[in-house]
Amino acid sequence: MADKKSLIIIPAYNEEKAIGGVVAKACALGFHVVVVDDCSRDQTGRVAREAGAVVLRHPTNLGYGSGLQTGYRYALLNGYPDVVQLDGDGQHDPQGALDLLRTLRTGECDLVLGSRFLHSESYRVSGLRRLGQNYFIMLLRMFTGWRLTDPTSGFQAMTADVMRFYCTPIYPNDFPDANILMLLHRQGFRVREVPVRMHASQTGSMHSGLLRPAYYMIRMTLSFFIAMLLKLPTEHRK
Repeated sequence: MADKKSLIIIPAYNEEKAIGGVVAKACALGFHVVVVDDCSRDQTGRVAREAGAVVLRHPTNLGYGSGLQTGYRYALLNGYPDVVQLDGDGQHDPQGALDLLRTLRTGECDLVLGSRFLHSESYRVSGLRRLGQNYFIMLLRMFTGWRLTDPTSGFQAMTADVMRFYCTPIYPNDFPDANILMLLHRQGFRVREVPVRMHASQTGSMHSGLLRPAYYMIRMTLSFFIAMLLKLPTEHRK
């Protein structure tokens, strides 16, 4: 069971079909849960609140990264020493959050990624998506030396220091994936992976179809190389 200072952040947009079950399971494990409703057009917020979450609603749709950043600010304002983030579409099993936190709290890393490909029940993805993931694995290994298996995983645990870094203007408001890992490397943060079980999304992937994955690949590649050149912020440092 989670301790009483453990928080799960769930950014959500039109996830009414799955969000209730995700929140209920996280609460049953002893977690506090905050759902950031990114101006959903359905009943995401109501369903999440009824399942036991604190719900913060954006007045307009700001993007996945902005939803996470709102959650980080909430966690810091309320004194949480670390958090777990996961998606509200049923893909991430809240049970795995316990493993992420256990690894994080050894003090040997600052951020833990949940890898679907390290789990004994390896997650199946399409050949096209796996090709894209391997591409970013290669980029990160080439420029950081990190041998990650699932750099696009949104199932993560992090310390308050990482949250403060993520609350600076350098954090992207749309897709914080390989680009933010590059920034973490430059900032000197330590990253590890642990195996987690993941399921197929109950509401569909944000990268479904052909055009969206191609757009994502191009944009993330540009963002990755820009991240290598950006001036790092200092306002997050104590």
